[in-house]
Amino acid sequence: MKANTLNESFSSSNRSLVMIADNQANCQELCFLLEQSGYRVAQAKNGAEAINIFQQLRPELVLLNAILPDMLGFECCTKLLTFEENKHTPILIITELEDIFSIENAFRAGATDCIIKPFNYLILRQRVRRLIEQSQLHQKLVAANLELQRIATTDFLTQLANRRRFEEYIHLEWRRMERLQQPLSLILLDVDFFKSYNDTYGHQAGDRALIEIAKAIKDVVKRPDNLIARYGGEEFALVLPNTNMFGAAKVVERICFAIRSLAIPHINSQVSLYLTLSAGLATVIPNHIFNIEQIITAADKALYQAKAAGRDCFKHNNLLLDMQTHRNLLVFMNKDEAQEFFEKARQALESTQLMRERTRLMRKQTRLMREQAQLMRQ
Repeated sequence: MKANTLNESFSSSNRSLVMIADNQANCQELCFLLEQSGYRVAQAKNGAEAINIFQQLRPELVLLNAILPDMLGFECCTKLLTFEENKHTPILIITELEDIFSIENAFRAGATDCIIKPFNYLILRQRVRRLIEQSQLHQKLVAANLELQRIATTDFLTQLANRRRFEEYIHLEWRRMERLQQPLSLILLDVDFFKSYNDTYGHQAGDRALIEIAKAIKDVVKRPDNLIARYGGEEFALVLPNTNMFGAAKVVERICFAIRSLAIPHINSQVSLYLTLSAGLATVIPNHIFNIEQIITAADKALYQAKAAGRDCFKHNNLLLDMQTHRNLLVFMNKDEAQEFFEKARQALESTQLMRERTRLMRKQTRLMREQAQLMRQ
């Protein structure tokens, strides 16, 4: 039976699905009896087919003969339990009369229960019912635990990761990047003059603005191993594994542009007519010299520098970055080439900062002209 046929055959009912892997004669008999008891049944004539059906249909219970045409049922049981998403599916192995060796092997292979031939079907039916109830209860508990974990690690307002999840994730990625000796970047973002925004437009408008900003950040940061968290109040944090300082800078630029493009009015901002972000960036290759507190402090200092520089911009923490960047670049170029590269980078950064400063002054001038026009009309 093909995969799509299998799925079509068993997706239309909410009755519990039992898979039977046995020889043809026993399969037919068990199938009939179980269907009479209200179960759906999928049949497999050998171990390979049982593994295939098990992966496709995810039955709530497996009845597995100890001897199959192509492998022992114990071997098949072990293979079925290697699939992570189905590792808690109960498996009942059917063995021969008084075969103690088979019973021991069944439980050693991971079977949930075992029944000996010939068996009373009434007893089998009660075991099937009990095992399925246990399986369903376990699934509910797993789902409830996952939901509790999601709630515990998710910010209620923005639906981003919360501070707790940020702390967990940056520690995990720090250790992973230390093993791989790859860069880890951290970005701290702060909404400019957000207190005055709340004072002007109200806290409900402030909440709506944070939701829009969170969505805009998610639209930019799409790599599955990147984490976006609400760090606190109007602050956001991004953990970017396997990302050097240049890659992280590109991410910050796209985020700042995305927030400006939202054009959320903020008449009391001192840098723009709209809501903007300031950002601090730090990058390091984790090792025994540095620790997580240092990269957080470095990003926080860079954020402070961005605010001091007039906001609506981002800054690197160069004290932390230069050492790491020189070390990385010297792998690919000699000392003179590296120095030339950094000189050009410094000049480009200064030029960019001048352009931003001019833009900021022009925006301020425009705002003042508008205010003057309003006063004249009054």
